[in-house]
Amino acid sequence: MEMDTPGKDTDRSRFVTLPVIEERGFVELEPYGEEVDAAEWEGLEYLNWKSGGDTNFAILASATGEHDARGFWEHGKPDKDGVWTSNIESSPTLRKWTESVGANYGRVRIIKLESNTEEEALNNLHPDDNNRLTEEGTGWVVRAWLQLTDDPDSFMIIREDKDDPSTEHRIALPRGTQFVLDSERLYHAVWHPGKKPRYSLIGSFESGPELQSWIESQLP
Repeated sequence: MEMDTPGKDTDRSRFVTLPVIEERGFVELEPYGEEVDAAEWEGLEYLNWKSGGDTNFAILASATGEHDARGFWEHGKPDKDGVWTSNIESSPTLRKWTESVGANYGRVRIIKLESNTEEEALNNLHPDDNNRLTEEGTGWVVRAWLQLTDDPDSFMIIREDKDDPSTEHRIALPRGTQFVLDSERLYHAVWHPGKKPRYSLIGSFESGPELQSWIESQLP
């Protein structure tokens, strides 16, 4: 499967955005304080879907409630109003986390990333396609990450310009790391040198007062 390819020239001023994210394109939050049992991501139904490396995805919420990793536009809808899949029955804490944000969510998925090199991660830098059918005047869709496995030597690499290291920021990924990223605006990929797979929850959320309130409650 190929990675999503968004339209990078979209004018975000025509949508509802959040100043806390607009400043740099991302915001780092306090670590998640609740323990998540590994059973909530192990043993789920995973799809062989490639995005930013050797990846597989367990779909928790999709456009229709099916185990479908495709963009919501394939079903004629924006990346909002996600429908839980059968996987969610095994992931009550991850459902609680998603719903605690309080904002409208679309795609909610667990990514399983195999070990890679720094060079491979840099080659895999990519933007996402979150807003293909987002209506003007409504909330711009961004993504939030919750790191599930403890990988302090792994990093989310973020760049404004894919080929300009001076625009780069790195977020270390110990267990519980949380951040929100305008992943359509910024290039990103994870460098994971660990011997075991890295797991993280990724949720798409609509920008608006609900997401703003949750971010403010999670700031360091």
